[in-house]
Amino acid sequence: MMKLAVVETKLLTREPGALFSLLIPLFILVVFGSSIEPGDTVLLPMALAIAVGLVALYMLPTTLATYRERGILRRLSVTPVRPGNLLAVQLLLLLVLALAACGLLLAVAGTVLEARLPAGVLPAALVFVLGTASMFAIGLLIAALAPNGRSANGIGVLLYFPMAYLAGLMQPVHLMPDMLIRIGEFTPLGAFAQSMRDVWAGGAPSPLLLGVMAVYALVVSIAAATLFRWE
Repeated sequence: MMKLAVVETKLLTREPGALFSLLIPLFILVVFGSSIEPGDTVLLPMALAIAVGLVALYMLPTTLATYRERGILRRLSVTPVRPGNLLAVQLLLLLVLALAACGLLLAVAGTVLEARLPAGVLPAALVFVLGTASMFAIGLLIAALAPNGRSANGIGVLLYFPMAYLAGLMQPVHLMPDMLIRIGEFTPLGAFAQSMRDVWAGGAPSPLLLGVMAVYALVVSIAAATLFRWE
C-alpha cells in the first residue's frame, strides 16, 4: 500500500491538472484580492470553494475513468494489489491536494492580503469536511458513469460551471435572482460556498445546508459505489 501511494504521488506531481487546481484559485484570489477591503468575508471562501470544486469535478473523475479506460484497474484485480487499494490511495491523495490548495490560499490571504480568517475553527472544519465529501461524491459518480477519461473530464466541466454560477462563485450572490440563490443552496457546491461565507462572517453554518451536504455525500457515494465499474 505504501509503495502504491509513493508511485501515485509521483504521478500526481507530474499531472498538469494538479498544478492547475493549485494555481487557478490562487490566481483568482490574488487578482481580486488587491481590490478587497480589510475584513472581507466573501473572496477567500469563494476561492476555497473553487479549489475543492476543481479537484472534485476535474481531477478525481478524470483520473479514475482514465485508469479504468487503460485497463489498469482490471490488471490490478489479478495482482496482490487490489483495485480498491488504488481507489483509496487516489481519494487520499486528491484530498491532500485539496487541503494543499486551501492551505496555500489561507496562507496567502492571511499574510499578503491580510484577509479575514474565520474565528471558529471547528465550524469551518465541519463545513470543509462535509463540503469536500459531497463534492468528492459527485466526482466519484462521474467516474462511475463515464466510459473514458475524456468523457469524465467533459462531464465534470459541464457540471462545474453551472454549479459554480448557482453557488455565487462567478458573480456576487446579492446580484443574483432570489430563486437562483435558493436553487443554488440545494446544490453541493452552493451549500458549501454559502456555509463558508456564513462561517467567515462570524455566524454559524445553517443546519439545513449542513444537512444538504451530508445527504449528497451519503446518497451520491452509495450510488457511485453501486454503479462503479472496474473495467
